[in-house]
Amino acid sequence: MAEQEGVIKFQLQYQQQTALTAEDVAELNSWRTIMLQLGMLGQTPTRYDNYGFGNISQRYGSGNQFIISGSQTGGIANMTAADYALVTQCQPAQNRIVALGQTKPSSEAMTHGQLYQLNADIHFIIHAHCPAIWQQAAALGLAQTQAQVPYGTVAMTEEVARLFAQTAVLQQGIFTMAGHEDGVVAFGATAAAAAGRLIRCYASALKRGGRPN
Repeated sequence: MAEQEGVIKFQLQYQQQTALTAEDVAELNSWRTIMLQLGMLGQTPTRYDNYGFGNISQRYGSGNQFIISGSQTGGIANMTAADYALVTQCQPAQNRIVALGQTKPSSEAMTHGQLYQLNADIHFIIHAHCPAIWQQAAALGLAQTQAQVPYGTVAMTEEVARLFAQTAVLQQGIFTMAGHEDGVVAFGATAAAAAGRLIRCYASALKRGGRPN
């Protein structure tokens, strides 16, 4: 049986309050709309037992704080600032996230936080679900996390750190999660860079006969 989507596995210290404005999430929302149209994130009865899938984030300010789409918001067509959370602390070694907002952060917030801490040039992350890329990962030469490592865990943050140390993932700006069905993570200094990497890989995977979203 496939692992259920959207389960928060980290220790979450969460304060419910207004934390973000429409301006704070404007760029995130524009790119989320494109990802939704591509089927890279969302919610549909025909995929993952109708649980929401995929998430998107952006570094906030000059430190490692970041804005991320809320847990199980995939089914929302037009998100507002209330549908995002602000992660103020991410402590992978302690399996702990501290967040503010009107919704809890995505179950993948720990992985996003690790990426922001690994490289200061990363400002935007998309965790997509794309069968074509996932199935063609080896053929596309993409770095992959090990199949036994579950999403949203300390083990996943350690695995991401391993990819940064042992593979060319930083240069590629994209990797797949072998143990998380269809899971693909793209990142970059800008939203356009991260999304562009994802879309180019999707086109290459389709060319090789990958299954469309």
